[in-house]
Amino acid sequence: MSNRFSGVIKLIKKAPLRIQPFLLTKIFSSKVKFAATTGVKIQSITHHQVVIALRNNKKVQNHIGGIHAVAAAMLAESTTGIVFGMNVADESLPLLKSMKIEYKRRIKGALVAVAELNEEQCLYIKSTDKGTLVIPVKITDESGEEPIICHMEWAWVNKKR
Repeated sequence: MSNRFSGVIKLIKKAPLRIQPFLLTKIFSSKVKFAATTGVKIQSITHHQVVIALRNNKKVQNHIGGIHAVAAAMLAESTTGIVFGMNVADESLPLLKSMKIEYKRRIKGALVAVAELNEEQCLYIKSTDKGTLVIPVKITDESGEEPIICHMEWAWVNKKR
């Protein structure tokens, strides 16, 4: 099963490989304005995995020059939301139900987030009209460590007609 969002991604993947990240980011940022403000860069999207990067630029910095906690949370939400959105039916309304974020240490430099769904999770989303799913996201900074641990709970329900 495919939805409109995954159909758009499929079209973008026909473009030359070097411009795909630009196109993916442009499409996403046109719909999620705050993501556009932060300057996230989508590196790859599949039904099973999404990778997004966030540079430590002035717009997202906190008072000590690192990436602000809210910008890191937005990165986690965006990454899990996209992988979830690739699998949820067009007739369903995706909703972020909760987020659990543990800030372990100061963020050093840029961040890269990776959210993954296994085949069982994808089938569950596609075969259920209503449900919830906790999607972990691994966020690493330039040191290669995980300064924050995130779990985002996504829900979906049928759209009201």
